[in-house]
Amino acid sequence: MLLLHARNASSWTGPTGNNTYLLTGRAPALVDAGVGDPAHIQDIAAGLGDVPLATVLITHGHVDHVAGIPALAARWPAVRVVRTADAAGSAIPAGDTTLRVIPTPGHAPDHLCFLDEDSRDLFCGDLLRADGSIVIPASKGGHMASYLASLRAVRALQPRRLLPGHGPIVDDPQALIETYIRHREEREAQIVRALKAGARTPAEIVARVYERLPASLVAAAEDSVRAHLVKLEEEGRSF
Repeated sequence: MLLLHARNASSWTGPTGNNTYLLTGRAPALVDAGVGDPAHIQDIAAGLGDVPLATVLITHGHVDHVAGIPALAARWPAVRVVRTADAAGSAIPAGDTTLRVIPTPGHAPDHLCFLDEDSRDLFCGDLLRADGSIVIPASKGGHMASYLASLRAVRALQPRRLLPGHGPIVDDPQALIETYIRHREEREAQIVRALKAGARTPAEIVARVYERLPASLVAAAEDSVRAHLVKLEEEGRSF
């Protein structure tokens, strides 16, 4: 398995850009498509040698994970794209192994993880990352209750490693998953306290809850607060 960076570095994607993973072998496969950067396509071609790319597995439809599909299809016209929850539970040949499709909605409604049942490695897209937090964008279909359920479902799988869409590979998945669940529970408690203190809009809640937040991240924080508020409303909790 080769970790190939998509060469789209930014404040959102991280200093190396998105992670993509090339599995070489009988059925060459790429997890996530990147953005079509020519150098990334060349990196994939070099990893494949003279063998064509057979499959691209997409964790979710956000642009930094799918924009490279046309460039991949142009380079390898017969490539198959797996990208929706319709494939849930399927076993997809990838390299010399198979990857089981695990629906994990929350960050996006179509979010998938891919589990190598031999190695117990989990390609986890934007479900978790070790070097930052995951936004749950209510305005783009993000759903907090689903996200927490997905975290708990992945915890039950007991993966050996997490191979995320951004940042380093995670060698202690259980600790990171517990940290993420605890963070969301603590954030919800902070939001509830802000509501009880009189805050009524996402902007007012962000001003009370988030300390020293860079201006570039305020809109994303408000979107995640909306996802928390939807969860509270769905649970019938009012303040």
